[in-house]
Amino acid sequence: QVQLVESGGGLVQAGGSLKLSCAASGSIFSINAMGWYRQAPGKERELVATITTAGSTNYADSVKGRFTISRDSHKNTVYLQMNSLKPDDTAVYYCHVEDMVGHAYWGQGTQVTVSS
Repeated sequence: QVQLVESGGGLVQAGGSLKLSCAASGSIFSINAMGWYRQAPGKERELVATITTAGSTNYADSVKGRFTISRDSHKNTVYLQMNSLKPDDTAVYYCHVEDMVGHAYWGQGTQVTVSS
């Protein structure tokens, strides 16, 4: 069984910063990509950022230049540093992990609320 434990969400004023963390544990095959998605009320879940084992990153256009994704492969942990937060960034943020054989896992989600 695989567990993804997220932390770091909360309430912040516009222009502020938060850092999300997600640690993967359990019977997980070698991890390939790790990433973050988000879902705002009434909207579909969308990709925020991903990072591969090789360190290649991909960001949604809406967060480029403000968010930075990183990972600690030894700890099976992925981070999302979020700066210059905007009210539009308000959403539940979900950690996503994909292993080398194509299995995908989701975290329980952490709420990020940005007040104007």
